[in-house]
Amino acid sequence: MFPIHRPRRLRKNETIRKMVRETSVSPDNFIYPLFVTFGKDVKKEISSMPGCFQESVDEVVKNAKEVYSLSIPSVILFGIPEHKDEIGSSAYGEHGVVQDAIKAIKDAVPELYVITDVCMCEYTSHGHCGVVKDEEVQNDPTLELLSKEAVSHAKAGADMVAPSDMMDGRVRAIRLALDEEGFQEISIMSYAAKYASAFYGPFREAAESAPQSGDRRSYQMDPANRREALREVAFDIEEGADIIMVKPALAYLDVISDVKDAFDVPVAAYNVSGEYSLVKAAGRLGWVDEERVMMEILTSIKRAGADLILTYFAKEAARILNKPR
Repeated sequence: MFPIHRPRRLRKNETIRKMVRETSVSPDNFIYPLFVTFGKDVKKEISSMPGCFQESVDEVVKNAKEVYSLSIPSVILFGIPEHKDEIGSSAYGEHGVVQDAIKAIKDAVPELYVITDVCMCEYTSHGHCGVVKDEEVQNDPTLELLSKEAVSHAKAGADMVAPSDMMDGRVRAIRLALDEEGFQEISIMSYAAKYASAFYGPFREAAESAPQSGDRRSYQMDPANRREALREVAFDIEEGADIIMVKPALAYLDVISDVKDAFDVPVAAYNVSGEYSLVKAAGRLGWVDEERVMMEILTSIKRAGADLILTYFAKEAARILNKPR
């Protein structure tokens, strides 16, 4: 009898769909970004990222407790300092906002795995990711500052550092600096394939990190390039990266898949601010089913090969995934 093969048999109801589902998403896969600012009792919503906030250390600790209660294992911290200068000195100060937040979170929720973004853009007056001279971002002088920042995070109690600057050789420089200071056990998650993307727009409001002049295309990757990502990832693994990241995620699922196929290391993907904000805006207008679109996007990132997903949707998705059957 025709047809013999009826794939619809295994789609008949939710029970059988779950039983044969190829890709599953869990709160264990999530890393939740937090934006730490100076002051006290500060909780300022980011206008372009509904549900996300700039928070002082005391408020970040409350957020971290909520994150952990939802079975999300990790957060990544971004800092908004009170003082900015040409060399981003607030990035590596002993009592910088991120350093203080690490200590406070570790005191309050010691089991939560704390990752820190290592970059200069939030801390420099010019908004670029490194030292600027003659209107050019200087690669090698920046490595020293990134290394100092990473070591300061490790001293404060971070579990992992995540360089996002895209300077050549920064993973090796940070690894050597950490090892020399006795932090051989601190892991590195490298933003290995980070593209010069328009999807970062809302983040630059959140982190107050927009460049004052020019753009970042001279050091972040060209969105048109696919094979180049494999070279970038290979360099970072050779230099000592423990986890590598593709950023953004949704527009670069092919790159995530390529990286997962080519390398036997954990792969992270950053579901970035623009991807989040587009869904939030369309959801508020009633143009899409926000919850279903969110879960479909997260599933697509996992299906492409990501082991870990940095996402502003983490808490919302975890609440759905944690619901009893």
